[in-house]
Amino acid sequence: MSEPERPTARRPYVGRFAPSPTGPLHEGSLVAALASWLDARAHGGRWLIRIEDVDGPRCPPGADAVVLSQLAQVRLLPDAPPVWQSRRGAAYQAALDRLVAAGWAYPCGCSRKDIAEAIAARGEQRERHGELVYPGTCRHGLHGKPARAWRLRSTATVDGDDPLRIDWLDRRLGAQSQDLTDEVGDFVLRRADGLWAYQLAVVVDDGWQGVTDVVRGEDLADNTPRQIRLQVLLDLPTPRYLHTPLVLGDNGEKLSKQNGARALDLGDPLAALRRAGARLGLPALEARTMPEWLEHAVSAWAVRQG
Repeated sequence: MSEPERPTARRPYVGRFAPSPTGPLHEGSLVAALASWLDARAHGGRWLIRIEDVDGPRCPPGADAVVLSQLAQVRLLPDAPPVWQSRRGAAYQAALDRLVAAGWAYPCGCSRKDIAEAIAARGEQRERHGELVYPGTCRHGLHGKPARAWRLRSTATVDGDDPLRIDWLDRRLGAQSQDLTDEVGDFVLRRADGLWAYQLAVVVDDGWQGVTDVVRGEDLADNTPRQIRLQVLLDLPTPRYLHTPLVLGDNGEKLSKQNGARALDLGDPLAALRRAGARLGLPALEARTMPEWLEHAVSAWAVRQG
């Protein structure tokens, strides 16, 4: 696949920060937010906030308000009111219906145990990032099982089993490639519990909001080929992607809420911004106030990104 379309006069720059409100922001979250904000400002573009709360059971009541308050404390303010994915179910259903009608999406009756047994029966060990690679068991029918989830075919054609490789260019990581069929398999669009999968929701919303540039943490780079595939099938433009370096904890693992990352310390908001800027490789900036620091940071980011 060719390099994603660059923003033009017809498609002015639109960036976004899309936190999952499973708890307060931590230092890694602020790095991602700051990078996306800086990139939008350096390009003279708009910056949006999208609350990715499709996984409702993991989102405590009020966590979204905490996240928005933290961003406001460091002066990272969106150019339009935030959007909540939990209110966008009809749009995701319309996209799924379109994929089903075209033959790309199909119902799946497999449990995790079924998938593990099918893989073992083929003498394979197909696991990636702690997840089993789906072997396509229900691709050609449910075989008497009730439907549980909906999946997208990871093949190059709608009626064949030929593999599909996705090539894309990251602004920081360079040329990337993934065999979607072998490395990921047919992936979930709607889960067995009825919740919408991240991959479908993010693609539908990026298209709806006119996002031209996605700036996010490197841990999400592996999702990009799946999202590009959905963009193609839904006739949506592919944004440019820039994946920033991960922020690691003292144990060498990525900072995340799942591994107990502490909530962002905003006792001194300017100091928090300085730490985030240093994580992004920005030089020490002479500034006494947050607006002054952010102004200098935009200039420094523009020089780094060339």
